[in-house]
Amino acid sequence: MTQQLNHTWNAGLYNDKHAFVYDYGKGLIELLRPQANERILDLGCGAGQLTNEIAGFGCDVLGVDNSPEMIEKAESSYPNLNFQVGDAATFKTEEKFDAIFSNAALHWITDYENAVGCMFHNLKQGGRLVAEFGGQGNIETIISALKESLFMNDFIEQAQRQLWYFPSVSEYSWVLEKAGFQVTYAQWYERPTELVDVETGLQDWINMFALPFFEGVEAEKVKSIIAEVEQKVKPALFRKGKWFADYKRIRVVAQKN
Repeated sequence: MTQQLNHTWNAGLYNDKHAFVYDYGKGLIELLRPQANERILDLGCGAGQLTNEIAGFGCDVLGVDNSPEMIEKAESSYPNLNFQVGDAATFKTEEKFDAIFSNAALHWITDYENAVGCMFHNLKQGGRLVAEFGGQGNIETIISALKESLFMNDFIEQAQRQLWYFPSVSEYSWVLEKAGFQVTYAQWYERPTELVDVETGLQDWINMFALPFFEGVEAEKVKSIIAEVEQKVKPALFRKGKWFADYKRIRVVAQKN
């Protein structure tokens, strides 16, 4: 099991400048096809926007996220819905779900085999998993440049950290099938994602998602390293006056038989 580093989420920054995370997830709900009265788990629910969308179909939805900050925001925004702090790698319930929905969350779970086992446990027989998350090569341009800058500035330990799990379609399908799932749909695709702020888009992205790389690095050095990274990736990721993150995603549908 890979050690999971602590990541404190800024719910305000997430909603203000990274709304694309849940906006893209709305299309995943079409793949879920929620039905009235179904019991659905939104795993990695963030601030609850998609939990609320699913509840609008007449479903009984539970939103679970590992971030207390995100759950606090979700509870204040949607007080009529149910939310809970929980770790995908250990979260188990006695009352099973008809479906598990997960958008932009499973790549944060480096203990992915236990997470898949928990999802299998939490589904009813015939229940379905519908998920999208970072796939092989996701944000490779950004992270390669960041690790290189950390290494060149003698932050060797930080440069070697692994925050995410970005599998190939075949690898993740194998993990699911090993746990007992039947994979009915799996797709890898490129999704270059526009970042909101023209001036600070890349800096905002790093401050939102990659700060655990800087644990143990003094604040002024953090700023200079981020500036270095920005210059390194600008030829590839700054196009027509806009910043883009080099996202690669996996979408998967699987059934518990």
